[in-house]
Amino acid sequence: MKDAVNPPTIPVAMIIDDESFDQKMYKRIIDRSGLVEKTLSFSAADHALTYLQENPDQPIDLILLDINMPRMNGFEFLDIATRELGPKFAKVCIVMLTTSLDPNDRERAASFEIVRDFLNKPLTLDDLRRLATLIAEADA
Repeated sequence: MKDAVNPPTIPVAMIIDDESFDQKMYKRIIDRSGLVEKTLSFSAADHALTYLQENPDQPIDLILLDINMPRMNGFEFLDIATRELGPKFAKVCIVMLTTSLDPNDRERAASFEIVRDFLNKPLTLDDLRRLATLIAEADA
């Protein structure tokens, strides 16, 4: 296992966030970090869910999931994905990202076993390094 200065890489990360500015910022952090080999981006949770349903053999190691989105919010995505995609999906590391200060959101996120972390936006390079280490430790 690598140390925190040189964390392991994340093979595939998925970003689900309706804000194009946030998407660009996360993509820039991910690209500059060199920690993620492949990134999939979706501006709507229902589109990400359809992708996962249609590509069941596509491994996803990390999902950065916004909570507040139109049509399908992050919690609705989690409800449907955990129910429909089964145990393979449960191995994905999901990190909820939000600007919400509502403690109920944090509590609700914690109720999902699949959610590994709850971060206030914006995602930082230090967050990404810590997540890469978290994923590597879970796979060990």
